[in-house]
Order: sequence, then structure tokens, then C-alpha cells
Amino acid sequence: MGIAKLADLIRGDAPGSITYKEIGDYTGKIIALDTSIIMNQFRSAVPNLNLSLLGVFYRTLTFLEHDIKPVFVFDGDPPEQKRALLEKRAQSAGRSSAQRPHAGVSSQTKEFLRLLMLLGVPCVQAPSDAEAFCAQLVSSGVVDAVASEDMDTLAFGGTVLLRQLNAKRVSEVMEYSLPKLLEILQLTQKEFVDLCILLGCDYCDKITGLGPSRALKLIQQHRNIEDVMLNINTKTHRVPLGWQYQAARKLFLDSPRSELPHLQWSEPNEPELVNFLCQEKHLKLVFSRWCCVFGDQGGEGARADGEVPAETRPQKEGERGGKGKGGRQTDQFGPILSCDTEKTVCRSRRIRNQEATED
Repeated sequence: MGIAKLADLIRGDAPGSITYKEIGDYTGKIIALDTSIIMNQFRSAVPNLNLSLLGVFYRTLTFLEHDIKPVFVFDGDPPEQKRALLEKRAQSAGRSSAQRPHAGVSSQTKEFLRLLMLLGVPCVQAPSDAEAFCAQLVSSGVVDAVASEDMDTLAFGGTVLLRQLNAKRVSEVMEYSLPKLLEILQLTQKEFVDLCILLGCDYCDKITGLGPSRALKLIQQHRNIEDVMLNINTKTHRVPLGWQYQAARKLFLDSPRSELPHLQWSEPNEPELVNFLCQEKHLKLVFSRWCCVFGDQGGEGARADGEVPAETRPQKEGERGGKGKGGRQTDQFGPILSCDTEKTVCRSRRIRNQEATED
């Protein structure tokens, strides 16, 4: 859930803290991403694990095409305050608590981790909540921004948050500046955290009947939750019994911290990527997208939207372009890369590299 209606509040009361940009504006930047959010986005859109892997593959390719350096952060053990929420999500998904995947050990997580490592991008294990560690990375200057659709990053003290960095060419990326936001709202970070708790967060219940505007005015006037509770009508705004707002506040302000990682990117392992995606997962890749990153000459129409491509969906009559030159299968995004064609690509690259060495 993140922070309920915080984006709406900022858009209405602090629009000056948002800058609208394009994905190309982040060329050369280091961006931290909460991997669980990305995985869940694709799993919700396409429950098939293989297609979710392909979606993450194309999204990562787009970052690399724009010379963006992604850092994928994986969740550690969830904080105690969040386990009740995770249990509710597990039940709604039809799983028992025993069946709920634990961070870092599920087979699906391992598959995503393997893909990202083959792509040569750094993967980091958070001590607890990945969103909190992403905030630590950006506030410490290790990365330039955090890309996430959840607003928790700001509550955890992340100074720069990017939303809608979804790799679409026409997408308008929203960049949130925490320092500007606090200045406009005239709040300290601690007061802002109390505002987020009043709005509704993942770590405790909320006072009923408080909308975003009312919650903001109360915090601006009384400065903390304790004084807010003394100045509201508890009949119309019921305070939860045994409300754990103090534990949530402490989690946002003093979340578990870890030693800052040394980030290192490496060249993608092309043969192993092909083996993993094409042979093990039986997926087909858009050849022109592969060429944009890996350097081989390919067809036109490189796709840059980071979504699961049409060639992985059931084919509709008349949707595909049939065969291209030389009998290679094509679609609306360019030639499709199969296992056999990629073996030829890798072999031709090795020959060229050998010739260059001999020269």
C-alpha cells in the first residue's frame, strides 16, 4: 500500500516538490529499485513466472540502453510491524502463512536474482525492508535516486523518489524531492512521518475519518500525533485500540541500517542469458532489443516500453508479420531471437573478436 493518498496530497498541497522528466534525463545516473515491487507488478499482469522474468529482462534492457545503472534491492526479513499485513496479503492470495514465500529464499526470487546477475547488474540484500534500505542508499549518496511506485521512500528519509520510471518512451517520470516537500509543507522529517502514519501506512492502523487535508492541517497545527489525539473528536475519529503508532514512527525514523555496499556492474553473460531465457524458459526475444544492448546488427523497431512483449502472448490471427528476410520470424517489434539464431549471433561475435585480436 505504501502511504495512503500521499501522492494526492503532494500533488494538491506541494506541487513544487515534483519535477516532471523523461527517462533519458537519467542517463549516467545510479538508480536503486525495490525488486519486490517490480516482481509483483509483472506477476500481477502475467501470473506466468517465465513471462514475468521476460518483463523484468526487457525493463532492465531499457535502463541499460539509456545508460542508467540500476541497483536491485531485495527484501530481508520483514519487520514485525509488517507481518500482519503480509499475512493478510497471503490469505487474500489463497496461501497460508506457511506457504507465504519468505524474502530471499523463494524459488521465484532465486530465478529473478539469477536473471539480474546474468545481466551484470548489482543485487543487494536489505537488512529488512528493501524500501528502507533504498532510502538509506540515496540519502547516503550511494545512488542518485530511488525508483518506486510506493511512497514509503519519502517517509524513510529518501531524498529523491522517481515514480513512473517504467521504461516507456512517452512516459513522464515524476521526481519527488523530499527537502523541497518538507520546506513547502513546513514540516520536519519527524512531523512528516507522523503525517504519513495518520494517512495510513503498512506498519499500523490509522485513525478513522481523517482525510489527507485534515491530517495535514492537524499535524501543521499540533506537530505530533500525541497532541493530535488530544484535539480531535474521538467519536467521529476513532483511535485504534492499542494503537502501535510509536512503533511505526520508530521504524520510519530508525529503520535497521546496514553497511553501505560497494556497487559493481559487469558485462552481461550473453551465452548464459540465452541458455536461461531461450532454452530453459523457452522464451523468444525481440532481436532488435538484444542488439541495442549487446551490439549486434539487428532489425529496426527496438521496443523500449519495459512491458511483456506481444510475442510472448497468445498469437492472434494477422497480428504477426510472418517471416522476414532469410526466413527469420518477425513481429511488429522486429525479428524474433530464438535459440538457434542466437547461437549464430554468439558464434559470429566470437569470430569477430578473434579476428580483432589477431589483427
